[in-house]
Amino acid sequence: MPITIIHCWSSPRSRSTALLYSFEARGVDTVALDEPLYRRWLREKIGSGSGSGGGGARAVTRPYAEALLRGDPPECGGGDDDAWRWERERKSSDERVYDAVASLLGGGNDASGCVFLKQMAKFSHLFDFDAGWETRTTRRIDDDDHRGDDDEWREKCRRLLLDRGAEVRHRHLLLVRDPMCVLSSWMGKSGNVHGNNPHPDEVGITQLSDVYSRIVGSSMNRGNDDDDDHDDPVVVVDSDDLAANPRETLREICDGLGIDYRDSMLRWEPGPHVCDGPWARWWYHDVWESDGWDADEADDDAAGGGTGIDHPRTQKYRTVPPSLLPALRMSIPAYDFLRTLTRAYKRRAVATPPSGRLYEDPRNENVFVFVGARGRGRIVPRDMAGVSPFDSSVQGGDATWEGIRIYNGRVFHLERHLDRLFRSAKALGFENVHTRSEITEAVFRVLAANGMRDGAHMRLTLTRGEKCTSSMNPLFNVYGTTLIILPEWKPTEGATTYDNTKGISLITAGVCRRSPPSTLDNKIHHNNLIQNILPKIQANIAGVADAIMLDVEGYVAETNATNLFLVRGDLMGIENHSRHDGIVLITPTGDHCLPGITRDTVLLLARELGIKTEERRVSLSEFYCADEVFTTGTMGELTPVTKIDGRVIGRENARGAVTELLQRTYKEAVATRDDWSTEIPPFA
Repeated sequence: MPITIIHCWSSPRSRSTALLYSFEARGVDTVALDEPLYRRWLREKIGSGSGSGGGGARAVTRPYAEALLRGDPPECGGGDDDAWRWERERKSSDERVYDAVASLLGGGNDASGCVFLKQMAKFSHLFDFDAGWETRTTRRIDDDDHRGDDDEWREKCRRLLLDRGAEVRHRHLLLVRDPMCVLSSWMGKSGNVHGNNPHPDEVGITQLSDVYSRIVGSSMNRGNDDDDDHDDPVVVVDSDDLAANPRETLREICDGLGIDYRDSMLRWEPGPHVCDGPWARWWYHDVWESDGWDADEADDDAAGGGTGIDHPRTQKYRTVPPSLLPALRMSIPAYDFLRTLTRAYKRRAVATPPSGRLYEDPRNENVFVFVGARGRGRIVPRDMAGVSPFDSSVQGGDATWEGIRIYNGRVFHLERHLDRLFRSAKALGFENVHTRSEITEAVFRVLAANGMRDGAHMRLTLTRGEKCTSSMNPLFNVYGTTLIILPEWKPTEGATTYDNTKGISLITAGVCRRSPPSTLDNKIHHNNLIQNILPKIQANIAGVADAIMLDVEGYVAETNATNLFLVRGDLMGIENHSRHDGIVLITPTGDHCLPGITRDTVLLLARELGIKTEERRVSLSEFYCADEVFTTGTMGELTPVTKIDGRVIGRENARGAVTELLQRTYKEAVATRDDWSTEIPPFA
């Protein structure tokens, strides 16, 4: 095993120190260094002189600044016992890494081990990510007349390693944390240090995204493209995951860094540590009171103990002053991005979908979506998209939506879907609504971003918009509507739809009825879908595809997700492809269901084929006794129904001839009737 130099970049607060102690606890083959660039950074910010700090205003304030720059204990305390800590800081980061590697090579460790460098992200401009060493390497950073030559220094390091037959590899670890937690915890003990207004550079979260970019783009990373151990140029860990599940998270950290995990990393001795910087007594009290991560919290509680870092007994509920908002607003986007790179984020699903795959099409993991109010909408990756908790869709399901399919470079029935969307918005009394051209433009833009021209489906939602205060009252919707477009690669048959050849089984819903227009008009394609979701849950429990919903008088309305058709008549002629007379296609009226666009298309195609159609009230027993039954919907097109409430439909437990004919005719129409679709512009 080579010597691994681990550069851990983080924002301030105690968990980075806890991780420092965690690595120190690995044993004699690990050397932990506490912020070896700190003194150089402080010198840059304050100056090398004493007293006023070199003249002029100071960029930062620290109660121990002059002592750290001198390399001597401060007069206010510490004593001679800590003098070695202050003297140790006089060495540059490179010198300390060199000494650490030399100690590992001289300690009988078989030319292996770790050097762990705890660094603040705000120091990153002092580090050369291409070389893996400090920028402008120095022997002693306070001695300007004896700056070491970079080439000379690196030759010295190279010779040390060659003489001992050792190999050094650099790995980077980013420890991130919710900036709200970082900033709010900052104020209690250190507000006097930062003037009660720490700026984003001090917080360090914005710099962490820059650090990630510099690591990924470094020549060291580009030079390791063929290194199997270098799949991840940087390991990103959320410190909340580390505190909540330390054993698993530490395993993931070690795995990502290419080193072995050890249970000793979970515990350390309370109090000061050898690796502590001399500033520790100003900052490290919380960590000194701990004895490790709370990996066995249940055992600790049972024993009446528990002194681990961030134990629930130490939880603090802090107020966030308005002065922190600028730093917070700058930091949150960087944190949101970095959080998506953690392994815990990637495994955030807590259940397995019916297909056994999280994404039926792997491309859907990284699709782009469109979200925003008028003039403010934008395209973002799906895991970075979101609407305000003050949005009406969140507050009360106050929105309307459409499902739209993409075929062969065209959007099928786009104009009809937009017509229905605007009718629903008008019926719901939306104001300051997106225009048709704005929505169409957004549709084309998000399809282009994803390269989607075929085999795709999108859910287009228009909400009443964001409210200025939490309320159901539309008078507080002062920002205009919010548009959400969610495109996905989705076949007409698959895990998220149905088998259009073998067919599906249905049951009758017993938990909900379709409401009449006097209660909630189903012709409004609204987002109040609990009436649909509860029957779907019932169907899931019964192990069938969907549930048939009845109206308040017991007539069939539709399923929880699709419209319903039944076929009755003499099927011998159509099976022989000779005639269609004697066949009737029946569907429930639109009084208690959404008259779907696919439903209307099927009715039109059937009439063109010479099949008689009826829209009327239909009882459940008529569906039981039908010769064929099928469902219609934009998502899955036409799907045969082979069983309802345990009763086999038709003469065989298979797709009927009329259903198959209409399926084929529908697909031909999709491919040939350009007047039914809108062409997608060419993509650049």
